[in-house]
Amino acid sequence: MNHYETVFILNPVLSETQVKETVQKFYDYLVSKGAEMISKEDWGLKKLAYAIQNKKSGFYHLFEYKIDGQEITPFELEFRRDDSVMRYLTVKLDKHAVAWAEKRRERNNASKK
Repeated sequence: MNHYETVFILNPVLSETQVKETVQKFYDYLVSKGAEMISKEDWGLKKLAYAIQNKKSGFYHLFEYKIDGQEITPFELEFRRDDSVMRYLTVKLDKHAVAWAEKRRERNNASKK
C-alpha cells in the first residue's frame, strides 16, 4: 500500500450541507476500496490564485491515506464525474513527505488545543 494525499477544491456556491455530503461521499468511496485513512482536513473557503470556472474562491479539503496504487485512477474518475469539484490533485508521498505531513498534523493539533 502506498501513501497518498489528495487535495480538492469544491465549488463555493454549495451550501454547507452539500459540501459535507460531497466530502463524505469521497471519504466513503476510499474506505469502501480498502483505504486506511490517516487524516481528513477541512481548510475552509479560500481565495483562489486565479479564477476557475469564473469562481474566485473554493472550499479546500485534504485527505491523507494509504491505498493500493491501482485504486487511484478510479478515485480520480469520481472527481471528474462530480460537477461540484473544481480541481483536485493526488500526490504519492515519499518517506520525506510522510515525515513532513506528520509534523504538519502535530503542529495543527497543537494549535487547536
